[in-house]
Amino acid sequence: MSGCPVGKNSWPELVGKDGEGAKTTIERENSNVDAIVLLDGTPVTRDFRCDRVWVWVDSNGHVVRPPTIG
Repeated sequence: MSGCPVGKNSWPELVGKDGEGAKTTIERENSNVDAIVLLDGTPVTRDFRCDRVWVWVDSNGHVVRPPTIG
């Protein structure tokens, strides 16, 4: 993540976990980011931001792919 502040930038261990719990974990482990929980497939802006992490969840609220800064 060139140009981004130092800190954790990917959370593959959260796949399958509860999305809201994942949000809490991400924001606790990297205070420079805001985690945003979204239903998988929801349209989002494609710009890259060092302070944002999309947390993609299924209809049951479980994380479906590794959250990463972007």
